Amino acid sequence: MSSRSLLLISASLLLAGCAATIPRELRDARSAYNEAAEDPATLQKTPAKLYEAREALTVAERSFNEDGDTPETRDRAYIALRKAQLATVLARTEVQRERVAHAKDAVREAQAEEAAQTQEELARTKAALAAEQTESAAVQQQLAAERARRDEAERRASLATTALAKVASVKQETRGTVVTLSGSVLFASGKSKLLPAASSRLRQVADALVAGDPDSTFVVEGHTDSTGSPTRNQRLSEDRARAVRDFLVSRGVPADRIEAQGMGSTQPVADNSTPEGRANNRRVEIVIRPSSA
Repeated sequence: MSSRSLLLISASLLLAGCAATIPRELRDARSAYNEAAEDPATLQKTPAKLYEAREALTVAERSFNEDGDTPETRDRAYIALRKAQLATVLARTEVQRERVAHAKDAVREAQAEEAAQTQEELARTKAALAAEQTESAAVQQQLAAERARRDEAERRASLATTALAKVASVKQETRGTVVTLSGSVLFASGKSKLLPAASSRLRQVADALVAGDPDSTFVVEGHTDSTGSPTRNQRLSEDRARAVRDFLVSRGVPADRIEAQGMGSTQPVADNSTPEGRANNRRVEIVIRPSSA
C-alpha cells in the first residue's frame, strides 16, 4: 500500500463518520510517515522499516476510526510515529555511513597514490645516488691510478736524475731537468763524430733515460762557442745534437720521444773571450721534460 493510498484511506475514514478530534499522536504519526515515504534515502535504504511504519499507521487509523480518541489509539499512533522516525533515522544514518566510507576510501586512495609517488621518487633518488656513487668510485679509481702512475714516474725520474748526476752536470730549470755534457768529452774540435771515449758516458746516460719516467720526452741541444762563423756554428751544433740523439736511440731511447736541435753559439753560459769560457760553451744539453709538462 502506497503513502497516497494510506492518505486516501485516512481521509475516507475521517469523512466516514468519526467526528472526534484527531489526536496529536496520530497527526504526528501521519506527518512522520509521509516525510519518510517521500525521502529517497528511506525508500532505498530502509524499505522494510518503512513498511513496518505503514502497517503500524494503518492499525492506528483503524483504531481511531473504530474506537475514536482512546488511549489505545494514541499508543498505536505513537508506535507508528516511532517506527516512521526510526525508518528515517536509520536511512539517514546509512547514508552518512556510506559517505564516511566513501571519504575514507578516497583518503586511502589518495594516501596510496601519494605513497606510490613517494616510492617512485625514492626509487629515482636511490638510482641517481647509486649512479653518482658508481661514477664517484670510478673517478676515485682513476685518480688513484693517476696518482700511482705519477708517483712511479717521479720515483723513476728521481732514480734517473741520481744516475745522470754521476756522469754529467744536472740541474733543474723551468723547462725541465737539464743534463749538460762537455763538448770536449764527446767530440774533437770542429767535428761532429762522437769520440770513442764518449760511448761509455752516453751509454750510462741512455740507460738512465730509459729507466726514468716512461712518459717524459727529451730534447738534445747542441751548443758551440763563438769561434767561426754563425752559419758554421749552427750547422755544427745541429750535427752534434743529431749524433748524440742517434746514439741514445741506438741504446733504447724511443725515437718518438727524443729530438735534436742545434743552438749554434746563441746561448753561451760563459765568456767566449777566454779559453775556459769557450770550453764551457762547447756543450751538449739534454733537456728532460716530465710527462706533466
